[in-house]
Amino acid sequence: MKLKNIYIIAKSSILLLVAVVTSCSKGFFEKYPLDAVSDNTFWNTENDALLALMGCYNTGAFWKGEDFWTPRSLLYLDLMAGNGSEKELIPDRVTDGTLNSAYGLIASYWANSYQKIAACNNFLDHIDQVSMDETEKEIMVAEVRTLRAYEYFNLALYYGGVPLITNVLTIEQANNVERATKEEVWSFAEKELSESYPILPVTRPADQEGRITSGASLAILGRLLMAEEKWDAAANTYKTIIDADVYTIDPEFLPLFQLGNGGGKEVILSSQYKEDVYGHVLPQYLYPETWGGWHQFSPYNELVKTFECIDGKTIEQSPLYEVHNPYENRDPRLDYTVLISDRSVFKGQTYISRPGTTSPDRFNRYNWSGYAIRKFMDDSFDGNLMNYGANWPLIRYAEVLLGYLESKLEAGDVIDRSLLDQTINKLRSRSDVNMPAVTTTEPAELRSAIRRERRVEFAFEGLRYFDILRWGIAGEELNRQFTGMKLTNEPANYTDFAVDEEGYLIYQKRAFKIGVNELWPIPLSELQINSRLRQNPGY
Repeated sequence: MKLKNIYIIAKSSILLLVAVVTSCSKGFFEKYPLDAVSDNTFWNTENDALLALMGCYNTGAFWKGEDFWTPRSLLYLDLMAGNGSEKELIPDRVTDGTLNSAYGLIASYWANSYQKIAACNNFLDHIDQVSMDETEKEIMVAEVRTLRAYEYFNLALYYGGVPLITNVLTIEQANNVERATKEEVWSFAEKELSESYPILPVTRPADQEGRITSGASLAILGRLLMAEEKWDAAANTYKTIIDADVYTIDPEFLPLFQLGNGGGKEVILSSQYKEDVYGHVLPQYLYPETWGGWHQFSPYNELVKTFECIDGKTIEQSPLYEVHNPYENRDPRLDYTVLISDRSVFKGQTYISRPGTTSPDRFNRYNWSGYAIRKFMDDSFDGNLMNYGANWPLIRYAEVLLGYLESKLEAGDVIDRSLLDQTINKLRSRSDVNMPAVTTTEPAELRSAIRRERRVEFAFEGLRYFDILRWGIAGEELNRQFTGMKLTNEPANYTDFAVDEEGYLIYQKRAFKIGVNELWPIPLSELQINSRLRQNPGY
């Protein structure tokens, strides 16, 4: 039975027996009901173990969030990181200088991560009771250790040191845990991943679609090693994935984010969904009102400007860039990623956000930039926008190739054209992208090219925040005035709306607190029930 088909079964059984550690707090110390399934009677058969395993994968469908696994939650991370805004400013407030420990969004990422860790700990505490094939049991254990390591990697990335809990605790124990250091948490995650990936299968049969493979475990390890700036180790980790010869770059870009993407050879790990059984609601948030959505998200023009011209040069360098017609002659991924007024067409209808029109998406009707997200809008889908079954790619092979190249560069290794063609240029040569090859091997130029490629390739997939934190540029990227769509070619004579010197809408400004906002605060709800937890500086 496929992973997505038994999520719902796992949710109704396993979450009842997870003895997560708690009091009456609304945070991760929230007690689960124990009146339906008991640990004392549950752990008997291989089917019990499989249900428990699915409970570890299960993050929640439809409206559930926020965490480091579900579509809206990961898209939020990119908005926090300066790729755009949200209509209610929910993710924006994390990096606009107003963040405090009482903010509920931060508490949600914390609580849902520890809920998943609790499920993993419960599995690991009880799996030895099950009589089953020992090899299969060992694989399951490696899967769960990988899932738990993924949560701890992200928790430490965003909060710094966090409680490092590796088994089920009593309420008293849980309410007295202390924070481990960030280094201790990451060291634990690195060990878990390093010991797990050799046990995991390289590939999975169709009926195990969505379950962790060795490549997925290695790819998470690669992210961690890059964050730790262990460049040689990161390069070797990514090379192991490449040498396995399992994954390839899909020939087309846009279909990666639509129904059926879960079986593609580029997707290494995805959160699994199925219409009517375990769907998600991202299209309702994503689609402009013209197509029945809420038009919840607005890309910033600063992201739009990052896309190169079709000659492979930036808009500052290319003779093909037209100031008065800035969206022409650009990397095709721009049109696959962003809806642009009077240019973008979806299902035969043109997206219009100009003021002075009757379009429900005219930018001045709400808190919009004039742009909308095109990526993830599915031409093949005609169903309920709140019941969508496409998988969400958590890790793609494109990330492995770019991570390998960056790690080699930062390790000081020699970069030649052959390596560029094996990595970054594979992405740029997709049939529906067809961008010129990167040829520079000069370190500073190549570093800029890699960072630009990561931003445009992975826009809205949840990697931008990770990148600007590890590159140390969050303050630079998030202390600025952000702009929206182009409104005029005569800015000096234009008075309808505030525009910059190029005629782009002056949209939103952020005031990221350097030295403080690089970490999120420990949620107030957790501090109130555990006096041993210490807050991050500045909160």
